[in-house]
Amino acid sequence: MTDLLNAEPTYIYVYIGFLRYIAPVLAVILLFRCIKPLLTFRREPEIWAWLCLSDGTKLPITHWENVIGRSKRSDIVINAATVSKTHGVLTRYDDGSWSIADTDSSDGILVNGEKIDIQALQPEDVITIGGIEMKLQPISRRQEAQLAKMRTKGSSFVTGLSNVLLLTVFQVLCCLGYLMGGQAETARSVLLGFGGIVLSQWLLLLFNVCIRRTSFEVETIAFFLCTMGMAAVAAVCPEEALKQLLAMEIGLAGFLVIGWALRDLERAKKIRYLAAVAGIGFLVITLLFGKEYYGAKNWLVIGSFSLQPSELSKVCFVFVGASAMDRLVKKRNLILFIVYSVAVCGCLALMNDFGTALIFFIAFLVIAYLRSGSIGTLALALTALGFAGVVALKIAPHALQRFASWRHIWEDPLGAGYQQTKALMCMASGGLLGMGPGRGWMKNVFAADSDVVIATITEEWGLVMTAMIIVSIAALAIFTVRSASVGRSSFYTIGACTASSILVAQTILNALGTVDVLPLTGVTFPFLSNGGSSMICAWGLLAFVKAADTRQNASFAVRLNKGRVDSHE
Repeated sequence: MTDLLNAEPTYIYVYIGFLRYIAPVLAVILLFRCIKPLLTFRREPEIWAWLCLSDGTKLPITHWENVIGRSKRSDIVINAATVSKTHGVLTRYDDGSWSIADTDSSDGILVNGEKIDIQALQPEDVITIGGIEMKLQPISRRQEAQLAKMRTKGSSFVTGLSNVLLLTVFQVLCCLGYLMGGQAETARSVLLGFGGIVLSQWLLLLFNVCIRRTSFEVETIAFFLCTMGMAAVAAVCPEEALKQLLAMEIGLAGFLVIGWALRDLERAKKIRYLAAVAGIGFLVITLLFGKEYYGAKNWLVIGSFSLQPSELSKVCFVFVGASAMDRLVKKRNLILFIVYSVAVCGCLALMNDFGTALIFFIAFLVIAYLRSGSIGTLALALTALGFAGVVALKIAPHALQRFASWRHIWEDPLGAGYQQTKALMCMASGGLLGMGPGRGWMKNVFAADSDVVIATITEEWGLVMTAMIIVSIAALAIFTVRSASVGRSSFYTIGACTASSILVAQTILNALGTVDVLPLTGVTFPFLSNGGSSMICAWGLLAFVKAADTRQNASFAVRLNKGRVDSHE
C-alpha cells in the first residue's frame, strides 16, 4: 500500500483519504433521511364500511378484502355456531362497489333470500350468513375524502429532491475516486456507468413528480445500492460497467411495468396466469438448452449474451403466490400453489441450483403462511425440506462440496476455502473506513463482484458502509411488514412480504456465506452483485414493495381518481 501511494501524485491519495471519511458520513445521512419516514409513518386502520347486523350491532370493515367467519383470524368475526370458520369474503373495488363471495361454507351465503357463489351488492341488499341477517353500509364519498386526508402523507417533493441531490454528490465523489486510481482505457466505461445511474434517478424522480407522486425513499435506497454495486464493478471489472448499467435500466423498466400492472387489481390477477406459465417456462427452457457452470446448469447463453432465467422466475413466483382473498381461503387453490412450487423447486434441483431452490422455498413458506395462517403447514414443509436436503447432498457432489468446506475453510485456504479466507482477510484490512476505491486486493479473487461482493465493498469502503448496505435491505423489509398491517388487498400484502423476504434471504445467504457463517451458495446480493439477471429481478421485486405503500401520494402503483382524493386499489 505504501509503494502504491508513493507512486501516485499527492493530490490523489489526499483525495482518497478525504473520501474515506466523507463517504460514510454522506451514506449515513442519506439513509437516515430515507429510512426514518418508512419506519415511523402512522399505521391506523381505515374504516371503509359497516356491516350492520339485525340486532343493531355494527361491525367495522377496515380492509378492501375481508374474511367473514367464526375464526378469530377472520377480519370480521361473527361468533355464532352456525357460521363457518371462514364463511365468505367481502370485497371492495376501485369504483367503490362491493361484492360478497362464498368460500365453500357449510350453509352458504344468501343475498335477498337467494343462495349465491359471488354477488355484487346493492345498498339495500339483505345478506344472510349462518342464519344471521345483515346489511352493508359503505361510507359516503364525503367520508371517504375525509378518510383520505387522515392518511399519513408521503414525503414532500423538496425532501425527495434534497435526497437525490445528496445521493448525486455521493455518486460523483465515488466516481472520481475510481477515475483517479483506474486505468485510462476503462475510464469512459466507469464514467458512463456512474453517470447513467445519476441520470436514471433524476428521470425517475421527474416522472414521479409528473404523476403527482412525491415520496421517493424506496427508489433512493435502491439507487444507493446500485451505486455501491457499480463501485464493486469499477473495482473488479470496470469494462463491464456499461453492461451492469444496461441491466439496471431493464430492471427499472420492469419496475415501472409491474407498477403499472398493479394499479389495477383485476389486471394483476389476470397477469398471474401468464406469470405462472412464464415462470415454469423459463426453468424448462434452461433445463433443455442451458449451459452448466461450476456444477449448476442455470445459464442460457445466446452468442455473447448470457441470462440466468431462474432470477426472472422469482418475480413470476411472487405474482403467482399473491392472490385475492376469495381465492386464498379455498384449500383447492392452496394445493394448486403447492403443486406449482414443487414443480419449480424440482426444476431447480435437476439444474443443481440448490441455492436458488432454497430462495424459492423461503418464498413458498412466506406465501403458505400468509395464505393459510397455519403453523402446521410450515412444519410439514420444513420437514419435507430436511428430507429433500439429505437426498440432494447424496446425489449432488457439487452441493456436498460446499457443505464439506463449510466451517472448515482454514483447513484448505488455497483450495475449497480460498474465496472465503481471502474475503475475511480483505474485510479485516478494510477496517471501519476502508482502503479507498480501487485500493483493495479482493479484486483478484474469483467472483469478487458477485458471490463475495460484500468483501470487496468492505475492503474498499469499510465496515460502516457495509453496515449501511445491510441496513438498507432490512429497512425495506421492516417497512413492508409495517405496511402489511394496514394493507387493503391480500394481493399487495402477500406480494410485498414475499418480495422483501426474497431480498432479505439473498442478503443473508450472500453476506453470511462470504464470512463462512453459512455455506457459500453462490446466491447474489440484491442490487449489489454484478449480474444482469440479478439486477432485473431485484428491481422487479422492489415494485411489489412499492405497491404496498398506502401513504398519500407515495406509490405510482396507487391510482389517483379524477375529481376527488386518491384511493388505493
